[in-house]
Amino acid sequence: MTRTSTNAVMAVESDRPEHSATRHRPQGARLARPAMLAVLPLLLAVLASVSVQAEAAPKTPNILFIIMDAVGIDQMQSFGYGGDTPPATPNIETIANAGVRFHNTWSMPACSTSRSVFFTGRYPLRTNVFNALGPSDLANSMVSPFEMTTPKLLKTKGYQSALFGKFHLGLQANNPFGFAMPRSLGWDFFFGWLDETGDPSSIDITAGGVSLAPGAPAGTTYSCGFVPGAAAEGGADMGACYAGNDTCQVMTKVGPTPPGRTCRDNGGIFDPNTTCQSPRPAYINFSTLSAHYVSPLVINREDGSVEQVPPTDLRARTYRGTVPVDAAIAWINSRPAHTPWMATLSFASAHTPIMQPPPALLPIGAEETNAFDCANTTQQRVLSNQMIEALDFEVGRLLVETGLAKRGHDGKVKYDPRKSDTMIVLVGDNGTLGFTVKAPFDTSRAKGTAYQTGVWVPLLVAGPLVKHPDREVSAMVNIADIFQLFGEIADIDVRKNVPRILDSVPMLPYLTNPNQHALRKINFTQFGPNLQANGGVNGPCTFTSTCSQIPPTKSVCEDNAGTWWGPGATAAITTGIPPEGLKYCCNVNQFLAGTGQSFTPEPLTSIAIRNETYKLVTNFTQGNDPTTNECVSQQTDEFYQINEDVPIPRIDRQDLDLLKKPHLTPKEQHNHEELTKELAAILDSQPPCPGDGNIDGVVNAKDLADFNALAALSQGLSSWYDFNLDGLTDSTDLAVIQQNLGTKCKK
Repeated sequence: MTRTSTNAVMAVESDRPEHSATRHRPQGARLARPAMLAVLPLLLAVLASVSVQAEAAPKTPNILFIIMDAVGIDQMQSFGYGGDTPPATPNIETIANAGVRFHNTWSMPACSTSRSVFFTGRYPLRTNVFNALGPSDLANSMVSPFEMTTPKLLKTKGYQSALFGKFHLGLQANNPFGFAMPRSLGWDFFFGWLDETGDPSSIDITAGGVSLAPGAPAGTTYSCGFVPGAAAEGGADMGACYAGNDTCQVMTKVGPTPPGRTCRDNGGIFDPNTTCQSPRPAYINFSTLSAHYVSPLVINREDGSVEQVPPTDLRARTYRGTVPVDAAIAWINSRPAHTPWMATLSFASAHTPIMQPPPALLPIGAEETNAFDCANTTQQRVLSNQMIEALDFEVGRLLVETGLAKRGHDGKVKYDPRKSDTMIVLVGDNGTLGFTVKAPFDTSRAKGTAYQTGVWVPLLVAGPLVKHPDREVSAMVNIADIFQLFGEIADIDVRKNVPRILDSVPMLPYLTNPNQHALRKINFTQFGPNLQANGGVNGPCTFTSTCSQIPPTKSVCEDNAGTWWGPGATAAITTGIPPEGLKYCCNVNQFLAGTGQSFTPEPLTSIAIRNETYKLVTNFTQGNDPTTNECVSQQTDEFYQINEDVPIPRIDRQDLDLLKKPHLTPKEQHNHEELTKELAAILDSQPPCPGDGNIDGVVNAKDLADFNALAALSQGLSSWYDFNLDGLTDSTDLAVIQQNLGTKCKK
């Protein structure tokens, strides 16, 4: 059940919304007052319990936080990599040259896990956000409103905070706050996407319904979501371009770009080889989402209201690399004087589905891709580059249009951090998707794994606090440390203000002291299954030779060129499996026994730890017993020597596993033992505290009040007080609180 609520459950009576984009001014629809006004006092009590008091403080630097999606360090020329065909990123390189390049940064292996760590400073084992969120995951695996998130931390120094673009810290299906999730976590303003899976939807291969038109060639589909030129099957060089506001214009081909792509890029639906009709044809469909071009845009405003922007609205039909930048520019430029702010621009690039960005965002001379097949993984390598290049263009536009940079006479972005009062932090959320990985990194151990290609990401910091810019820091950094950096920028004692275990270490010393010694002795990363009702897990998704359970749905599996074996499987190879699908990848191999075909199960859980030179990886897999073919839990340990050399780093390739040698050297043995101890200590460092749903370290009357508030808000369904993980917040969970009243959690 999807519930819509706001932090004040306020009705909105205005006929016209505020406009967050300077170039697009369409009307949008607002949510009506929810029927659940009876829970208003309870909901306010929940939010009051996690509120923070803003201090009157002198002006401190603003913060611009830019997140790239699925862009690992392997892509980045500014770090010495990028292979033979690196994406052109001149604006990101301008930031790098004006700041500090952190060359040895670890993320988590998946997007939701990393975002949780960015904004809480806490590893997945503390927040239960272990993997990319999907619609079956419980609130227990979403960032809790009781966490001290970055916007809440900064509010103690008077900061205003906004988030633009991808959210993916929770999903509305099982989150009590529904579309008001960003507001519940502390953001004053949110303008972005709350997709069903947290990531862009599948590409609409009907191109807005036109492939289903009467008379359209049977079987016509459009793999990139737009009607190609006349040279392609089902294509056209002229036709009618319908807009969501019921206007229409006839378009013909001008230059190399087909009118179908131009129409789509401008928010319309192109009906090939026709002229405008009124009313528009019934098959023209503005309701279907389409990857990076038609999105479920949601706005959380400062007054507590929530707007779901309809898919006819131009803002919801504008490229995801552009519309959040428009909104961020408008918000930043409207900030009151002498009030510090933090703006997070969370791109969806270059996350799947991979497709063409608008040509205007690409460098001069970019490869012409109008006739590309967006399902072709070879051509996706080119499109992935172009998505990163478009991201870079929009980063430059953001800096210029907010006054953080200027354009020179040559059109290039000129950025001088000494003339700015804003710190810029730019990072990748996890490694690159396998088949788009650049050499010499490992395509088979990329995004979704704890290996180097999956967790080694670019991190840049620039701004007025940086001393001696244009330098590199080789010391280990974890993305948890970014949380601490945000507090340090605001001159906040982070440890004092966060009353629970933190995994971050300081970063500011690296910015102010070029000779700063390494502050981390070890680094850590982790992923695994998120918590689902009654022990559920994501269904299996097979690729050429492997099987993964990271994709949360059939559509996400297929968007990544996989075959789905979970509920609703339709591929021919899955014929005969139960209607509910198969549970584990090992069950796929059981089903295929005797056919000569099998898939290597990828780990359900993967954990890695490293020191300066060595890395230990522990994987947990549901594999097949070689004798009986039965599913069994399997643990494997791997041990590597690694470095960050340029241009060819030593990474954790399968053939370099030191545990495959007959014997470890004394030095290797010592490091293996030390890392094993360190890993065990981290995994044992989160003490259980039954009944403490608000994670304040004690089970008391406040837990009873918060339980009642969330039980009412969730209508008895998923919440952070669902202790037995059955998808319900009910009397069984209440009994856990009552049985543990007065308990103080172990420190």
